[in-house]
Amino acid sequence: MKLKFYISLFICLLSVSLVAQEATLKTKVSKNKLGVNQRLRVEFSIDKQGGDNFSPPNFNNFKVVGGPSQSVSQSWVNGKVSFSQSYTYIIQPKRKGELSIGRASIKIGGRLIQSEPVKIIVLDAVDIPKNPNDPNYIAQQNIHLVAEISKSRPYVGEGIYVEYRLYVSENVSVYDTSVTEPPKYNGFWNQAIKINGFPVKMGKYNGENYRYIVLQKALLIPTKTGKLSIDPMKMDIVIGVPSGRSDFFGNAITRNVRREFASAKKIISPLSLPLAGKPANFTGAVGDFNFDVSLSKDILKANETSQVKVAVSGNGNLKLFELPTVETPAELEMYQPERKENVRISASGVTGTVTDTYTVVPQYKGKYKIPSVSFSYFNPNEKKYKTIATEDFFVDVQEGKELVTVDTTSVRKKEVVSTGKNFRYIATKTNFVTTKKSNFFKSNLFYILLLLPLVAIPIGIFVAKRNEERSNDVLGNKTRKAERLAKKYLSKAQRQLGKKEAFYEALERALHNYLKAKLGIETADISKERITEILEDKKIKTTTINQFIEVLKSSDFARYTPYTATQMKEEFERAKEVIVQLDKQL
Repeated sequence: MKLKFYISLFICLLSVSLVAQEATLKTKVSKNKLGVNQRLRVEFSIDKQGGDNFSPPNFNNFKVVGGPSQSVSQSWVNGKVSFSQSYTYIIQPKRKGELSIGRASIKIGGRLIQSEPVKIIVLDAVDIPKNPNDPNYIAQQNIHLVAEISKSRPYVGEGIYVEYRLYVSENVSVYDTSVTEPPKYNGFWNQAIKINGFPVKMGKYNGENYRYIVLQKALLIPTKTGKLSIDPMKMDIVIGVPSGRSDFFGNAITRNVRREFASAKKIISPLSLPLAGKPANFTGAVGDFNFDVSLSKDILKANETSQVKVAVSGNGNLKLFELPTVETPAELEMYQPERKENVRISASGVTGTVTDTYTVVPQYKGKYKIPSVSFSYFNPNEKKYKTIATEDFFVDVQEGKELVTVDTTSVRKKEVVSTGKNFRYIATKTNFVTTKKSNFFKSNLFYILLLLPLVAIPIGIFVAKRNEERSNDVLGNKTRKAERLAKKYLSKAQRQLGKKEAFYEALERALHNYLKAKLGIETADISKERITEILEDKKIKTTTINQFIEVLKSSDFARYTPYTATQMKEEFERAKEVIVQLDKQL
């Protein structure tokens, strides 16, 4: 008796739940954009029982290839009842253009319910294989590896991000993925952005609904102008595609196919920073920043320490520029700053704070001024430079040794002492002496010129033999010629030693000009991989090629990182050596 009661109660609750919801008739298409020779699936579904007298739309401009096929599904999950009754058609467009699938209708409880019309864009005919059920063709049409970039024309130093998405249609399944070739970011400072898991999301690709996951995400900051390429990312993917057959229970049988997919090559064209309004103290900061200078103590004793903290915070290329330096009077001894970075990498760029902390130790009693410090940066959103300046700081040293000053303004007078040579009296007598004349014959010059040929002839013979030996030294001549050639191309870079940005630009230009002169090709706009191939074709040693590419990379990277004069000198010597080695082999 109780069992019958519970069954009746369950049926009543089920009926009340189904009646309580509003009935809707939805239209779902397999694709919104297709070729005139392709087909699409249209499904009309209602989410309430009792539907009757379904009336499909008048498929104007379409040809019905298959259907209708009807299916019903009902489920009870966590106390919630769901119901679906669907009608599916396979149709093919008759012409190109923007077509519309009209309203379908169905009656429930005497009330007529209609679906919304759906627009379909029909394009030119596409290539279709002889066997549309070919698993490789199905995989190619249903899976897409896409590189999405946030901005194609950023400023040099402005952060953008690239996101690699794998789009998968509902017609296939993915069982395994592996990256065979990661993307390359030549000309960019790059940093991977951490992704928490691989959640499946819904999105559109070419106007069609797809599931997708984000595989990789990276922050890119261009370091130079020109056309910079993001090379494709390649993957091997195992896909389950329908075989067109079903098992005993009616479930579709799938076939696993392994295919290689690659994202499209992306071109980024960075804009150069404007020269108009560029501050003299600009060091390459691009973004939106705040600047602050603080002094830990302004009243102290001699030999007591105080901290001067220089901090830049905000969002931008925080790791790629130098912080302003603090100038102090000679009486305040200042030590090298301690650098601290508290940053995080995200799609919006590098966010956080970079700080330089100087330790200052006063030597003498007195009041000293630390001049104001200014910081300039370029804001890409406002497209203009901004400068932030701090106020002067004063350090009052109240205890310590007094600074001894020398009065240089007063003049001490001295009596003029006559030495007998300062002034002479007017001569009243003359003492003329006959001038002696010496003959050239038997003079010192006569004997020197007489003996000169005897000395010059052996020296000339010795020099001639030395030059002959030198001309026969083929390897030595090549080395000396290569060194002269290296000095010629690197002369401008040598003059810029100590000026970081100008030095590395001149160094990179010198290397490209050398290759242009030796090989007769323009190398400034081609990738380092292509330069490697050209040098390999010229039978250049692999070690020499690697040294040349390493110098190019160092020049590219060093312009936006702190470098000392010593490191510049070492880089100059490396460039000189690699040109010498190349010239010996070319």
